[in-house]
Amino acid sequence: MHDTQRRYLLKSTAALSMLGAAGALFAASKIKPNDKSALIVIDVQNCFVDGGTLPVKGGAEVVPVINKLAESFENIVVTQDWHTQGHASFASAHAGQKPFSSIKLSYGNQVLWPDHCVQGTDDAALHKDLKLPTAQVIIRKGFHKGVDSYSAFEEADRKTATGLGGYLKQRGIKTVYVAGLATDFCVAWTALDARKAGFEVYVIEDATRAIDLNGSLAAAWKQMTAKGVKRIQSADIQTA
Repeated sequence: MHDTQRRYLLKSTAALSMLGAAGALFAASKIKPNDKSALIVIDVQNCFVDGGTLPVKGGAEVVPVINKLAESFENIVVTQDWHTQGHASFASAHAGQKPFSSIKLSYGNQVLWPDHCVQGTDDAALHKDLKLPTAQVIIRKGFHKGVDSYSAFEEADRKTATGLGGYLKQRGIKTVYVAGLATDFCVAWTALDARKAGFEVYVIEDATRAIDLNGSLAAAWKQMTAKGVKRIQSADIQTA
């Protein structure tokens, strides 16, 4: 073997070794959910996808991502927007108001929405393609007529608890991963309240989609980051 060939072989071997080490490091850096982890799937309902009453652009795209993620979780919680007819968050319930405007209600500022996710309608049903075999509980939000509810933990009056925090703590859950719709409203409020309740929190960005109303998406990420919510992608999670 010539010196030139030997040097080339040595360099190639070293390069392959470095690639192998990098691959091992990458694999080791992936996050592996355990029995102390829970996936919270927020409002993946017909009303929030194309053809629904309040469609989030690309909303249905989260379904296959969430289904794949679900394979890695023993504990899954699902939330469902579940409004009464004439709910206080509907623009139609306030004379002269239009969807996406804001008003002051007794508990603070409220964005007014088109009528959506009315109890018992197909619009309020979970997306038919969701496959969450280990989901054990559904938290319904916004069923009190006079108060909206974005967070899975607490209604918008910031007083009425859903009981989710207690449920997770009783199950020994330490870390929650949040996915679903919409990033800048129900996902963000849930993530922030989970941090407030003492959980380690990840938001899986490519498993969410946003409404982005007047800069609300950037504002939501800024708030979440400031409170210690970690922003990750589904590829960062080790699949089962």
